[in-house]
Amino acid sequence: MKMKTAIIYATHHGTTETVAKQIQQQLLPQQVELINLAHNKQPDISTYDRIVVGSSIHAGKNQTVVQKFCSKNMPELLQKQIGLFLCCLNEKEFEQSMANAYPEILRNHAFDIQLMGGEYKMDRMNFIERFLVKKIAGVTQSQSLINYNNINNFVKSLRK
Repeated sequence: MKMKTAIIYATHHGTTETVAKQIQQQLLPQQVELINLAHNKQPDISTYDRIVVGSSIHAGKNQTVVQKFCSKNMPELLQKQIGLFLCCLNEKEFEQSMANAYPEILRNHAFDIQLMGGEYKMDRMNFIERFLVKKIAGVTQSQSLINYNNINNFVKSLRK
């Protein structure tokens, strides 16, 4: 029997969507559907065996739409296999970011939790974001720091 998987995510500059698509591609030929919460805030998760939830940390905060989705669907999420990931560039703050992003009961229920790294997408940032990234991180041009090794490990745990 093939598992039916939903990868439900929210993204600010597109990195979380890139990671979600990587996970989807690696799971093929399994049935995997991508659901961007920006386009579908209340997806019906009843038909899925497994749910992967992904979010980005932007300016130190998790995507509000992901928090609302998790809160609203908590009873049903706890009846399914759950994987959680964050796109975040501050590795030192990963544990705290994860704690802020997802409720403890959901983190404890998850079969895997991963930090997927992130990207500086200067072309998608507004002036203030570019200024802050240059000032705080010293980054002046776009760069990808996606952790493909963590994506591969996450997909391996999904296949178990």
